[in-house]
Amino acid sequence: MAKLTREEIIAALKEMTVVELNDLVKAVEEEFGVTAAAPVMGGAPVEEEAVAKGPSEVSLILKACGPQKVAVIKAVQAITGLGLMDAKKVVDAAPSPIKEHISPVEAEEHKKVLVAAGAEVEIK
Repeated sequence: MAKLTREEIIAALKEMTVVELNDLVKAVEEEFGVTAAAPVMGGAPVEEEAVAKGPSEVSLILKACGPQKVAVIKAVQAITGLGLMDAKKVVDAAPSPIKEHISPVEAEEHKKVLVAAGAEVEIK
């Protein structure tokens, strides 16, 4: 198998959808036993304390889909497991709940995917 250059890998990543990139990150994390989470900086402990003191279950609310509606629909589909038409209905009905009664950590992970797709998301 030929070794890929950094430029070839980056070019391949640029062609992937947000959902495909999310799946790739998860696969790399599992394969190598690492995490893609950013290192904690000076301001982050306050957020962690708020999550720790906050509710144990939250809801992920799609406020608006933004200009990249197709990418948001695909992200909603991947997160919820809904079919394409059902995911489109959820996006069209914004503001609407995407997932309810989930952990704050899971909500943050899903929020990152949706925001990367161009959505405006709120965690309640």
